[in-house]
Amino acid sequence: MSDTTQIAETVDVRMLVPAQRHQKIFQLVDDLQPGKAFVLVNDHDPKPLYYQLEAEYPGQFSWTYLERGPDVWRVEIGKQKLAA
Repeated sequence: MSDTTQIAETVDVRMLVPAQRHQKIFQLVDDLQPGKAFVLVNDHDPKPLYYQLEAEYPGQFSWTYLERGPDVWRVEIGKQKLAA
């Protein structure tokens, strides 16, 4: 866990159908308060999601791999704190 964020929850999307996964994750990012984070658990590397988030929220989130497969990937996704 990074020093600038607090983990709000762990979200395991492995049981969701692929079409629902990104919708769920984008809703979580939309609702995330600055300085907070959640851990995404997935069954494959969610790197394409990183690029989608960067396009929607440029420079506004953090992305830290906690586990890199081969069966489970865990990524901490946080919303950057607002600049003072």
